[in-house]
Amino acid sequence: MKTKARLTFVAGVSGAMLLFILAAEAGVIIHGTRVIYPAERQEVIVRLENKGNRPALVQTWLDDGDRYSTAATAKAPLSTSPPIFRIEPHQQQALRLRYSGEPLPADRESLFWLNVLEVPPSAAKGDENNQIELAFRTRLRVFLRPQALPYAVANAASKLQWKLIAHDHGYALQATNPTPYHVSLASIELLSAGQRFAKAPNQSANDSLLLPAGDVKRFALPLLRECPRTPAKVEFTSVSDFGARVRHSAALPGCTG
Repeated sequence: MKTKARLTFVAGVSGAMLLFILAAEAGVIIHGTRVIYPAERQEVIVRLENKGNRPALVQTWLDDGDRYSTAATAKAPLSTSPPIFRIEPHQQQALRLRYSGEPLPADRESLFWLNVLEVPPSAAKGDENNQIELAFRTRLRVFLRPQALPYAVANAASKLQWKLIAHDHGYALQATNPTPYHVSLASIELLSAGQRFAKAPNQSANDSLLLPAGDVKRFALPLLRECPRTPAKVEFTSVSDFGARVRHSAALPGCTG
């Protein structure tokens, strides 16, 4: 008598780990690390590819930030076409994103999330025993960008305003984003007297390196024990529309409470 032990899990994958995790584990990959949607466009196309050796069933939807959303519960003024499709091995699929035209702020970007759920195919006959199936869900940022925003998005990261502040019995770097763009950061370090102090590792999914328009965030520096007595600066890396890493440097004023 054979015992069938078949389990199904849903594994969530963030945009930051997209290229590594999907290439290593899932069959379907997304071309790109983010989606830029100019608000005046009728649609934008995202390309998916099945790198695996078996067909893949894929379901897609967009949400407004609810990471626990499903295709049935998600809320967003964008839709996907087709919402459900099958990709044969080593083939590609063009996924169309369409904006409904629902009124959104015209003076800054709006952030939404594209969800791509890869459902594993049924096990081949005779290969169903003691099998674990993984359904991979990837969430990718979608920046809906209004027309005629001031200055180029490439200049947004250099306009961040930094200062060093006392924070939780230690110190933190505080960043203010005065621009109408979301600024994505990959790394943050304080340099003083030849020493480098990196920000604390992320403690949760909400502790991200994304600064929305007008946002203020604090990044703890756990190894910095006292206010620097010599001039200090912050070095940080931003992520461009195309996923490229760009280095920046900014002088810091003295510590504040």
